[in-house]
Amino acid sequence: MKFIAEINVMPLQALLDPQGKAVTGIIHTNGYTDMNNVRIGKHLTVEIDADTQDRAAARVDEVCRKILHNPIMEGYTFTVRRKG
Repeated sequence: MKFIAEINVMPLQALLDPQGKAVTGIIHTNGYTDMNNVRIGKHLTVEIDADTQDRAAARVDEVCRKILHNPIMEGYTFTVRRKG
């Protein structure tokens, strides 16, 4: 079966996000002062072949832990759904 994983890798909340801070400033400069604390990260969409959704999720988690994020600076979340 084919599954689709939606993965978000974001800076840890405890760390400064310079890109997010810069974008927050631009948003405020353009009059959107009701928007704050912009955080910028990465969004990935991955297609995966697996026998079950649980196996697909386990593989995605493994790739996130080993390759896609830096645990010192980033956290990740993901969802897995059946394609189709």
